[in-house]
Amino acid sequence: MRPAFSVIFLTTLCGAAQGLLLTLVAVEAASRAVGVAVPSAFYVSGSALAVVLGALGLAASFFHLGHPERAWRAIAMWRTSWLSRECIALPVFLALATAYGAAHWAGISATLEIGALAAAASVALFVCTAMIYACLRFLQEWASPYTLVNFALLGCASGCTLATACASWLAPALVSVLAACACLLTVAGCATRLASLARNARLKPKSTVQSATGIRHVKVEQKSRGFTASAFNTREFFHGRSGATLQAVKIGFLIGAFAVPFVLTGVGALAPRSAAAAVALAAAFVIQYVGLLAERWFFFADARHPQNIYYQRAS
Repeated sequence: MRPAFSVIFLTTLCGAAQGLLLTLVAVEAASRAVGVAVPSAFYVSGSALAVVLGALGLAASFFHLGHPERAWRAIAMWRTSWLSRECIALPVFLALATAYGAAHWAGISATLEIGALAAAASVALFVCTAMIYACLRFLQEWASPYTLVNFALLGCASGCTLATACASWLAPALVSVLAACACLLTVAGCATRLASLARNARLKPKSTVQSATGIRHVKVEQKSRGFTASAFNTREFFHGRSGATLQAVKIGFLIGAFAVPFVLTGVGALAPRSAAAAVALAAAFVIQYVGLLAERWFFFADARHPQNIYYQRAS
């Protein structure tokens, strides 16, 4: 498939926002359980970042629309469409994340209850976004439980890394624990992503030249796709990149999204109250996010649409 950068930014920005919000709520629940006080500025700033990232992701999605003024119609098919459900879940998540931060800023006592609702909205949004792709059975690379698991784990990993970077400035006592969680989530995300790559490499196409053209002869050799000019089918369902490019992007995102952030987060945890640690943790998030952009590009490019069996053939 041809990756759309608007969707790449939508899924990665919102994923980081969701992961950040889930981390904040988990920190608040744990701190109340053990009786540890956490500065409210940590929650307020973290919630504000989550809302900004989510809003940027929502704004990016409009660049994928032919008629942005009709975007509101996307919710009409919520009973059967995961895309419609995503269009509902995202604003709900943003509203609850805003309410969570505002509650901490105003000193309202029901912050954990609001946070629990925001966390539920975050999980629902992960499910809706991932199922847009996982429900497409004719795209074998996407039609797998790994799609949902990877969307959730990678979003939580980047969000937790960002929360650790925020804690280095606003709540240094949390850095060691959050850094350990971020490293664990990064390792888990790497493991499941490697598993999905291994699965996809073993896939065999269900369609053939015979089924694509309707010619049932045992031996069919296609010489032309019937026209020489580009068309919607040739532009939208194939990325047009070489195998070497795909391999380079795959190696790049494995290093950028997983290896480097793991090391930098570990380094930042060694001296949590130093300026060097804050810089290392901030760099860990930035590098991880860039790596996730490459990962999401590869996710789309790696999907082989069955129609390409016919339309990729050139004279």
